[in-house]
Amino acid sequence: MSGTTPHRVIAVEEHFATIPFWERTASLPAFAGEEAERAYSRSFIPNEFISRRLTDLQTRLEEMDGAGVDVSVLSLNPPGVQIWSDAATATSLAREMNDALADIVAGNPGRFGALAAVAPQDPEAAAEEIRRATGTLGFGGVLIGSHTGGHYLDEPQFEPVLAALEETDSTLYLHPRMPSPQMLEPFQPYGLQQAIWGFQAEAATHAMRLILSGTFDRHPNLHVVLGHLGEGLPFWLWRTDNMHAKAYAWARDVLGMVALERKPQRVLPPEHVDHHERHVRPRRAAVLLDEGRRRARSLRDRLPV
Repeated sequence: MSGTTPHRVIAVEEHFATIPFWERTASLPAFAGEEAERAYSRSFIPNEFISRRLTDLQTRLEEMDGAGVDVSVLSLNPPGVQIWSDAATATSLAREMNDALADIVAGNPGRFGALAAVAPQDPEAAAEEIRRATGTLGFGGVLIGSHTGGHYLDEPQFEPVLAALEETDSTLYLHPRMPSPQMLEPFQPYGLQQAIWGFQAEAATHAMRLILSGTFDRHPNLHVVLGHLGEGLPFWLWRTDNMHAKAYAWARDVLGMVALERKPQRVLPPEHVDHHERHVRPRRAAVLLDEGRRRARSLRDRLPV
């Protein structure tokens, strides 16, 4: 398939799992308050349609070819290892799954890229795995599924993770998951806690914490990718900048705000909203979509490239 179309199509948000991973995690305890997400993530296993597409490589390649996808960038199906309360086990699982993913990439030259899994439960070990995965294994970046045990990457204990991302010039794909236990309750009814609404609310909140905490001032070379149209943030840029300036002027102490060198619009520049016209160039189209390998052909045919 690769090289047979006028534009090279890369599907970025493409997840995988393995049956041994599911077997090993069958009885692992999740963090308190994350039992619903544990049950939801394991509901994929008996669903043959979903589980086959996560675990069967031949099915994936056939669907890529049918959809016109040249390359899929694979990552462990969220919440990956971040849901497990035992840090040592989560760290070991991340390493094992990264090794399994490296074998998939090596066995299919030109068809797959990789984003590493890490276990922020142990920030120092996660930093080392970032260095190993992006160095020894040759991965292009890291996927972190938003919060870990209700904690966010702007918190001081995660500085080793951010430093390793910057040191290795690696891209962080900040992926959604169910809202953290402390914000979950209003999302409990009606399925709101998953991709209908809760996923993007969680990931966008995490991204705004990174911006408003000054994380990008401390780590100016940190690269972060948000999927799903930037989790909606580009459409709030004017209001975000405007209200940040006003609130900082009169209520910064009351609200616990910090001084920023890079205001929200400098981190999320407005031209990113018009990404089809300005940022998708011939032969370098990237599809950041759920089920990208099944929707890529129609999107590719409509892009102005």
